[in-house]
Amino acid sequence: MIERDVVRVVLADDHTMVRRALSQVLEQTSDRIRVVGQASDGMEAVRLVEEVRPDVLIVDYNMPELDGPGVIAAVRKRELPVKILVLTVHEDVHYAVTMLERGADGFVVKSAAVEELVTAIDAVRDDGTYISPKIARQVQVQLERARKKRSGLNALSPREFDVLRAFGCGMGITECARQLNLSKPTVATYRSRIMAKLGLKSTAEIIRYALEHGVAE
Repeated sequence: MIERDVVRVVLADDHTMVRRALSQVLEQTSDRIRVVGQASDGMEAVRLVEEVRPDVLIVDYNMPELDGPGVIAAVRKRELPVKILVLTVHEDVHYAVTMLERGADGFVVKSAAVEELVTAIDAVRDDGTYISPKIARQVQVQLERARKKRSGLNALSPREFDVLRAFGCGMGITECARQLNLSKPTVATYRSRIMAKLGLKSTAEIIRYALEHGVAE
């Protein structure tokens, strides 16, 4: 094996045991994968990508300091040459669509076998896109519908969806701003846009809508 065949990976997950176990099993499953860094929060993940320049970043959706969508936005803004693979417990199609639209190259659910994750790593490293077969067809349908018509949740931009989810999880404007690395006036603006697009009249209705549509899970 020559060096160019090695896939250099950074793992970003806030659970230490998950990162360590995943690192071990990946390197045991494939002799081409090398885990060159591990991050416990989103900001650390972005710093690691800048420092070690991996081929693939594997990131969870829910991360402290900066969540998965925020990590993707930060990495893409810096134009860092890395493929991004989302690995999460969330199997809801909207999460996958949101991450792919934000700039992720692949989406794998944590219930998948490690062999599938290795396949996904290879796929995105080779400039492809990978979506777990469990939800792939639904994601394709959702993306097609989104292209044809923007309504309901599909009418929201990725950042508006993040704010909707934050409110649904019980965050106020201050906490939401801190979690998403936004200013409070910006969060308030997103809240107004969400209410306008979804026909809602108050923060309470935003929270109820998020809960009813499974956004806050």
